[in-house]
Amino acid sequence: MDHGKQVGIDVGVVERNPAETGFVPQHKRWMVEQTNGILMLRRRLVRDYEDRPASAESRVHWAISERMSKMLTGTSTPAWGGA
Repeated sequence: MDHGKQVGIDVGVVERNPAETGFVPQHKRWMVEQTNGILMLRRRLVRDYEDRPASAESRVHWAISERMSKMLTGTSTPAWGGA
């Protein structure tokens, strides 16, 4: 949280409601986990292959851009799948 303050990002912790039992998805945590899952589908982002942070950042932008374009166009098949 301290680093977030230094760079101007408001960071907060989403607490679990102690009255709820069993699996209850937490809204903000779910969005973060979904984003991490999308990024881990990319081979170059699974391991830290990049030497420069800017290079890794650009790969994250490409992965998210691809995901957004698939959502906007309604496609679900990879571009290399043919047909």
